[in-house]
Amino acid sequence: MCHPIIMEYVKGKALGRRDLFRGSAAAGAAVIASTALTSRPVLAEAASRAIDLTYTLTHDFPTYFGEQQFFDEDVFTYAENSFNLKTLKVNEHTGTHIDAPLHFTDGGTAIDEVPVETLVCPLAIVDIKEKADADPDAQVTPDDLKAWIDQHGPIPKGACVVQNAGWQSRMGSPKFRNADDNGKMHFPAFHVEAVKMLLEEAEVAGIGVDTLSIDYGLSADFITHYTWLPANRWALENIANLDMLPATGATLIVGAPKHQAGTGGPCRLIALV
Repeated sequence: MCHPIIMEYVKGKALGRRDLFRGSAAAGAAVIASTALTSRPVLAEAASRAIDLTYTLTHDFPTYFGEQQFFDEDVFTYAENSFNLKTLKVNEHTGTHIDAPLHFTDGGTAIDEVPVETLVCPLAIVDIKEKADADPDAQVTPDDLKAWIDQHGPIPKGACVVQNAGWQSRMGSPKFRNADDNGKMHFPAFHVEAVKMLLEEAEVAGIGVDTLSIDYGLSADFITHYTWLPANRWALENIANLDMLPATGATLIVGAPKHQAGTGGPCRLIALV
């Protein structure tokens, strides 16, 4: 049973709010059905451990625009009220998070409409750490994908293909955003030709990066976003702990948020190996 103070708080603060972004769930479902994967993905068997791929969200977590995007406030405290409760304010695209198709489309699939079966999927990790060390503007290219396929076999159906640029080593320093004196950021991501290859040659549910964006830092047109998300696919940004995983064989669980008409949101990523 809820504490009486909580009930009064809810009645006073929450029940009067109007729903935002009233959308068409039926239309979203039709779009999803039109691009549904033709078969269930092959998942890891007999997983022995779970790896957290999620950064802890903090006030100073690096953001694309450089400004604070996560805030929290104590509403009740144990010392005063015998329980703790916070109010959170967060930009949807902060910390380890998911981009829904709606993020870069007009009327595309919202985060609450993403089929849950696509959020449990095989994980394919493309290691470009050597390239990224030599050039922070490096990108995952079709040649990188072909090299992965030559070594590991076809990309599993329904997979999430993830870039590992070794960017976690920069977390906690300005080198994560890696902005130059002119404010231009330098970090790796997916080249548009690589995502076109995935759309044309593989039944892939999502892509992900260990950097701030699926478009590399110098991008001025967000062409990777505008190519990938309108194809009714999702994307992950700011992924942690990729060095703890094999290139193939892990199963990814995306604990995506589910707020109405959302364009994405912070999520808990778990890999089973």
